[in-house]
Amino acid sequence: MPTPPDPSLLYPEVAAYGSLAAALRAAAEDRLGAVPAISSNSAPLLHAAVASTLPHRGLLEISAWSHERRWTIRGTDVFQGLSLVDGTTDDLAEVAKAARAWHDGAALEAIRRAAPFVHPTGRFDVPDREPARLTDSEWQHLRQAAAELEYDWQEPYQCLIEAAYAEPALRALYPFTSHWALRFSSTTRPDLTIVGPSLTAGGDGTYGLGRGFITPDLGRFATAGEAVAMAVRHLPPGLTSST
Repeated sequence: MPTPPDPSLLYPEVAAYGSLAAALRAAAEDRLGAVPAISSNSAPLLHAAVASTLPHRGLLEISAWSHERRWTIRGTDVFQGLSLVDGTTDDLAEVAKAARAWHDGAALEAIRRAAPFVHPTGRFDVPDREPARLTDSEWQHLRQAAAELEYDWQEPYQCLIEAAYAEPALRALYPFTSHWALRFSSTTRPDLTIVGPSLTAGGDGTYGLGRGFITPDLGRFATAGEAVAMAVRHLPPGLTSST
């Protein structure tokens, strides 16, 4: 990989202000007002962050690309550290609009309306950390992420997610993925309690079920529905998602 150029060459206006946080405030044209923008100590030209007034939201992290002139944002929740919004743009003024809306506690869709480059991930705010709502939020994220995939195997993967979601016994569990394997937990993040088998969508159009991580030692199936039905049979009885 080629050595990235000096950040001051890609972002001369940021270098002129001394930090991304200061350049963000200048690009905002007073839109940020008294909103504090935090600079990175290690790479002030490349990284900044803006806090939210909502206690359950974490920082809106703002990062500059190292090989191309673009900025990426990522806004997380406090409890799980998962993205509620993300997005990429080459317009720092648009980043400032998103930062203002994030700081003010605007609804996630309202942040997108304020700055159209913002991409809500499908997760939603759960201020009270209620387990059922966190579980619903994560299912919504997985379903949206599967629908937005652009890989050749997007369709079988989406079929797997939708088939699992349609099964009440699995929908009641907290879902997560690792290396594209769909897994389940009886507790929500950050302390997952893995239960049941893992489900995978193969590149050959089949669906795998395994006791462990990825190996389909419980079989391969022609349809997502068959794999999901067998997964339910391997669940311990009486499971629901909890903290």
